[in-house]
Amino acid sequence: MKYSGWPNPGELVVGKIDEIEDFGVFVDLEEYEDKRGLIHISEVASGWIKNVRDHVREGQIVVCKVLDVDEGHEQIDLSLKDVNDHQRSEKIQQWKNEQKADNWMDLAVGEGIGDEEYTAIANELIGAHGSLYEGFKQAAIHGEEALSETDLSGDEIDAIVETARENVSVPYVNVTGYVDLENPSPSGVDGIREALEAGEGNGSVPEEVDLEVSYVGAPEYRIEVQAPNYKTAESHLEESADRAIAAIEDHGGTGEFHRERRTDDE
Repeated sequence: MKYSGWPNPGELVVGKIDEIEDFGVFVDLEEYEDKRGLIHISEVASGWIKNVRDHVREGQIVVCKVLDVDEGHEQIDLSLKDVNDHQRSEKIQQWKNEQKADNWMDLAVGEGIGDEEYTAIANELIGAHGSLYEGFKQAAIHGEEALSETDLSGDEIDAIVETARENVSVPYVNVTGYVDLENPSPSGVDGIREALEAGEGNGSVPEEVDLEVSYVGAPEYRIEVQAPNYKTAESHLEESADRAIAAIEDHGGTGEFHRERRTDDE
């Protein structure tokens, strides 16, 4: 989607070079509706410029810094030389991410709704998470919880979460730990089985977390957790071990959590 307002001085914007004159370059702003800016020749590059076309070409996508905005005269002054390579790369990536998110909006809620309703839904995501892309990313990681503070309806939230989880590539981390479970009580293997089920959460683990408990070699069991970040992964790893240990102790057995796999002679 394109913003209907105006950019702010100091903001970085993505534009496409539309027209090149001896005195400067006209740029159509890709993120704003019907907005065009001017890069004066002195802001195209550092140093003396003999020919503007030696530095830019028509149709080129550029990242500019907004120097000044005069809404009354519908004038936006831009600078190309004030943007460094890191800023350019980061801004282009953000712009591409927003284009992806715009497509996801069409998949989630765009079909059959008007522009006003579409914009209202998009603004809820932007208001909650700063951008469309970040809104979809958080929905993919945290599900409905990520949108609980918005005014979106239940159906809209469900559609956004479903679309996010089908399309957003979320970086995950993996952590592993081990728990020793011993049960000399009469419940024996059944008590161990209950402890393992408790370790796996009995269905209570959030959707964004993948947790698995597997057999290594008596009395050792491996707990593997995949989650969006290390803090979440570590938390669920420790909680899984605590649940398993508490369950085996209820049967009169013992449990111990450790981070590394034990060797045969330990």
